[in-house]
Amino acid sequence: MKQPQAIGAEFFERPAARVARDLIGAQLVRRLDQRILSFRITETEAYEGVHDLASHSSRGRTARNEVMFGPAGHFYIYRIYGLHWMLNVVTGKLGEAAAVLIRGVEGISGPGRVALALGIEASLRGMPASPASGLWFGYPEQNDKPKIKRTPRIGVDYAGPIWANKKLRFVRI
Repeated sequence: MKQPQAIGAEFFERPAARVARDLIGAQLVRRLDQRILSFRITETEAYEGVHDLASHSSRGRTARNEVMFGPAGHFYIYRIYGLHWMLNVVTGKLGEAAAVLIRGVEGISGPGRVALALGIEASLRGMPASPASGLWFGYPEQNDKPKIKRTPRIGVDYAGPIWANKKLRFVRI
């Protein structure tokens, strides 16, 4: 399979909600051994930085979320419930600590399942989204103009009603 052309870091240097919406239809590409796996992204969630009470960065800078405060286009990967890896990409300006969670790709629903299928683990934390790291985002097919539905994010009730109800989840319909 031919490697899809990588989306450059400048794409991620924008607000998380815009990046999350624009990643719908893009390719999530993984090089594992000699194989290239490529899946069309179907679901994302935006986390808008330190003021977003659903974001890990709202609790301040920690060893776990340090990557979020770094440059856009790098991976923020963490384990949830001690079981599942979560794949996020940092967005916005340096220090904003915003990110986009990849919740689903064509044929795979759920962020833990996406990470498992693509062999995502801690070794990718802080790596740039590029072919050199073995994990990157590729441009969508030229004629792909997906219809997208916006909904509240999943599982963020702890953030209070304002942040829990913001429509920062994007789903291909």
